[in-house]
Amino acid sequence: MRKLYMWKYKTPGDFSDLLMSGDGEYLTGLWFEGSRDFVKHGATYGEKDENPFHETIRWLDMYFSGTVPCFTPKYKIENATPFRTEVIDILNSVTFGKIVTYGEIARTIAAARGIRRMSAQAVGGAVGWNPICIIIPCHRVIGADGSLTGYGGGIQNKAALLAHEGNDMRAFSVPLCGRTAQAAHLDAGDGVLCSPAGMKRSAQIKQS
Repeated sequence: MRKLYMWKYKTPGDFSDLLMSGDGEYLTGLWFEGSRDFVKHGATYGEKDENPFHETIRWLDMYFSGTVPCFTPKYKIENATPFRTEVIDILNSVTFGKIVTYGEIARTIAAARGIRRMSAQAVGGAVGWNPICIIIPCHRVIGADGSLTGYGGGIQNKAALLAHEGNDMRAFSVPLCGRTAQAAHLDAGDGVLCSPAGMKRSAQIKQS
């Protein structure tokens, strides 16, 4: 089995930290720590004497500083079907500060294929499969009703990313912490938006 290496990136502000994987030459995965994405794409990771992720870290430093990166780190996506590749290509066309709906992506693919319709649910599955978050901006896909749904990195991180990119969050339907989310993530009252930073603090308290 090909060995992959991992590196942890410390994020600023209201974001969960990021974990990245690579083969020493290409980035192969980027996920929010503790998210279901990491569990889904997990692999066997080794150690490397030096950091093989300089490009990705430079990209993330620029992004989180509010600068739109002028380059894309070298990445490799394995097991990408033609349909997933179509969806990823569309995701990569959605620029900083913009959003698109699952339905809009489905209609774009249907038009390109010359077919009557494409399932928005199928698009959702391909978007959710994306193994490289932020750089391939699956967080910019929302529901037709403005709901922030279907993000494997956590809805809280999705909301924080969209806000970071200058979106007016009043236009979106953002889930609030209910009893289940509260018990699972942080000690906060009902009706408070879940905060990744709060999750970090909660985890630290639980470990102490």
